[in-house]
Amino acid sequence: MNQIVENHTYPTDWEEKKLGDLGVFLKGKGISKNDKKETGYPCILYGEIYTRHHNYIKDFYSFIDEETASKSMVIKKGDILFAGSGETKEEIGKSVAYLDDTVAYAGGDIIILRTKDVNAQYLAYSLNHGKLAVERAKLGQGHSVVHIYSKELTKLSISLPLIEEQNKIVSILSSWDKAIELKEKLIEQKKEQNKGLMQKLLKGEVRLPNFQCGWKETLMSDCVEIMNGYPFKSNFFNEEKGIPLIRIRDIKAKKLTTFYNGEYSKEYLVNNGDVLIGMDGEFNITMWNKGIGLLNQRVMKIETKPGHDKYFIYQLLIPLLSKVEDLTPSTTVKHLSNKDIYNLLVKIPSYEEQVAIGKILLNSDKEIELLESEVYNLIKQRQHLMQQLLTGKIRVKV
Repeated sequence: MNQIVENHTYPTDWEEKKLGDLGVFLKGKGISKNDKKETGYPCILYGEIYTRHHNYIKDFYSFIDEETASKSMVIKKGDILFAGSGETKEEIGKSVAYLDDTVAYAGGDIIILRTKDVNAQYLAYSLNHGKLAVERAKLGQGHSVVHIYSKELTKLSISLPLIEEQNKIVSILSSWDKAIELKEKLIEQKKEQNKGLMQKLLKGEVRLPNFQCGWKETLMSDCVEIMNGYPFKSNFFNEEKGIPLIRIRDIKAKKLTTFYNGEYSKEYLVNNGDVLIGMDGEFNITMWNKGIGLLNQRVMKIETKPGHDKYFIYQLLIPLLSKVEDLTPSTTVKHLSNKDIYNLLVKIPSYEEQVAIGKILLNSDKEIELLESEVYNLIKQRQHLMQQLLTGKIRVKV
């Protein structure tokens, strides 16, 4: 049985140390985006630490040639890499452990801790979660771009169990990481399968049994009506209470961050199952499932006309929006108009075949949503376990 520690403090047999006691700090150098190649020597850029990697480096996404590598900093197995810059204090100082023997390099704005007498993966887990992550974020300096420096990191305190217990904890958490990784790979495989199925069904390349009628060519204006959002006044915005306001950023994130406390017309209400499109940037589309909300400006709601299946039209719009985005001229931010949607030329089958195709694609999407829910629950369980193990509230036998 594992021993459960009632006291919220660290166990008395754990030793408190400063990061500066756990190795020597080095600095990455060189490697700009222009230096990146398709192949060559693997490298890590500071932005990849908080966008691509989590706790430890599994894969490489950037490569450099021999000349650039000769001017850069080699990273070694057991190194901890910190993001030296970021846009928020949460991003700043995020760390990943390098656990491979492959020769690789660290670009500028990366701080490197070359560890000794500590399990690097355990250290990365600890630095990115709980109290230590909060303390690390406090070290960030700056506003629009936040920086962190090795002289501050050396002073961070961490309570460590013996190396044998560190290794055991890493083994437990790694098994959870593996389960999550396998599930995520399954989701990607399902998405690729669904993409191929969707393309064939929506183009009529694969016909369902009992449907022989030809498809007709028509404009999207014959299929849908568009409702545009309203420019709700920001002085009525609230972060905690009110009716949820659906903004462009919420379409991509599929979550709500802002609430509205002013008066509104019911015509701008959004319900589950409504098809929404962000009209600026990447033209993100979603079938909303986060409950009732208000349609904010630069968000459009697609309503199907009689004789057209909503889920079929929704799936039809997904690849078409990518083509519209590619053809839309822009300087910095691309803008989508109602006309861009109405003028889309599409081929559609009978209403009955639309419904049948829509049901197949809906079931495929629900299967992926179920897998994503399982991943979410695994991540939450791992976070809870991590909090217990990294604070010594649950002890492991070694």
